[in-house]
Amino acid sequence: MKRIGVFTSGGDAPGMNAAIRAVTRTAIQNQLEVIGFIGGYSGILQNQFRLLQARDMANILQRGGTILKAGRCAEFFRPEGRALAARNLKEAGIDGLICIGGDGSFTGARALFLEHQIAVVGIPGTIDNDVAGTDFTVGFDTAVNTALHLIDKIRDTADSHDRLFLVEVMGRNSGFIAAYVGLAAGAEEVLVSDFPVPVDSVIKRIQEAIQRGKRSSIIVVAEGEKSGRVYDLAEQFRKRAGLEAKVAILGHVQRGGSPTAADRILASRMGAMAVDALIKGHRDVMVGVQAGQFVLVPLELAIQKNQKQTPQEFLKLVHYLAI
Repeated sequence: MKRIGVFTSGGDAPGMNAAIRAVTRTAIQNQLEVIGFIGGYSGILQNQFRLLQARDMANILQRGGTILKAGRCAEFFRPEGRALAARNLKEAGIDGLICIGGDGSFTGARALFLEHQIAVVGIPGTIDNDVAGTDFTVGFDTAVNTALHLIDKIRDTADSHDRLFLVEVMGRNSGFIAAYVGLAAGAEEVLVSDFPVPVDSVIKRIQEAIQRGKRSSIIVVAEGEKSGRVYDLAEQFRKRAGLEAKVAILGHVQRGGSPTAADRILASRMGAMAVDALIKGHRDVMVGVQAGQFVLVPLELAIQKNQKQTPQEFLKLVHYLAI
């Protein structure tokens, strides 16, 4: 192995730059050349890439986003698109490829391996923390801390005005951000898609809290398939129980910002391990962390849907502590 490629795909996540840095400098330490593809799979299809040097990695560890850009590529979903990508990779002399992204990105990486025998290793990078086979993904901890910082500010207003707030956090089909933030912020309720709760039950819980003397409440809601569903929920509160709820949608602000120490360390260790895995001949795998141990997980497992649920014990503890 003489030359490897690296790219970031899907949505950006804080810590991706730390992973790129670790991949590049670990590869150079092992006498490998590193090619960075710009814009995810689109960069591979359009031959948009550059040679990455050790000094290119200076002062990117603390930066959010990704210096290689990211995105989704509809053309890559077609077999002819993947065939073109494989041809471009081989013509560029790429002996191994490291994909930093989520389960959708890994689906494409696995197809490259199965259809064209491209050696691929994945690094899970997504704020949703919804990749199977790993306890944590790069970017998740930063997103949680960003959302928590904002909810703490909302709590000040809720307390000052005796108000009920519905706060929507990101998390497509994943409730991990909502569960972690809800527990850390002392929310009265956390609503996620994989453990649905009837609206009437939520209303009853809020009413009981008011009867106990609670004057303000925060309900954290995972966005689900589309952003803005908290407005429908607020309307149901008003119509069914006369409860006036203020709405705050945190949105894409959760994606940006300087990565936390936890994400920088996770990304650095995963990046170094991904290069080591390629050198040792591993293929079609993802670097993951399980119970504090770094492991190699088959991409087949990592891309399986509905294999990783929101921790139900977090939701139960939110209820237990919200007295």
